[in-house]
Amino acid sequence: MIKIDNLSISYGPKEVFNNFSLNLSKNQIVGLVGPNGSGKTTLLKILAGLETTYTGDVMVNNIKLPNNMAKSFISFQPDHLFFDDRYKLSDIEKLYAYFFCDFDCRKFENMIKEFGLNLNMNLKQMSKGMKDKVQIALTLSRKAKIYLLDEPLNGLDPAARKKILDIMIDNFDENGLTIISTHLISQIERILDRAIVINNGKVLLNERIDEFREKNKMSLEEYFEEVF
Repeated sequence: MIKIDNLSISYGPKEVFNNFSLNLSKNQIVGLVGPNGSGKTTLLKILAGLETTYTGDVMVNNIKLPNNMAKSFISFQPDHLFFDDRYKLSDIEKLYAYFFCDFDCRKFENMIKEFGLNLNMNLKQMSKGMKDKVQIALTLSRKAKIYLLDEPLNGLDPAARKKILDIMIDNFDENGLTIISTHLISQIERILDRAIVINNGKVLLNERIDEFREKNKMSLEEYFEEVF
């Protein structure tokens, strides 16, 4: 599903990745974990086709990036909403339905209703937590092959976090792939099939979560605390 070979990218003097390689198959929910500045967001932006100033080969669903076709099967949730505060949720819904043929309006409307929001609200009325709920609802309302989620649980209350995780499980496609970048390891660990830990542009851990627990006799969060 994803094949990365010899990926290198720098921002000015800061080297983010140097000859980084990674392969991921379908039918997995993957936790992407690492300290701040480890390259998690950069990696997701590259896979989403939003960052192209790299060298190396990046293949997604047998398509070499960058390629505009990838947007048709990748649903990327960035770390903030990029709409003007004057937009209503109904306006945003129409835009997503126009740009993404796999966007399910009914699913989106059901999700925002469960979150206590409505289509007539505009972003200016919303707290950061409310905007985070809108953002994740938009991302998960697409019928994509690959979901890239950058800190999707930040700013959400515990009830909303549980609801989001339940939605991810209920809508998981065995032919798809979900990558979740997060610091809230204990919150997402229960739904993960695989854990990838990166730091300084290197992979420190890439294992199926059940095999990792069996071998190390610890949780992913305990491993993270021990290493960092």
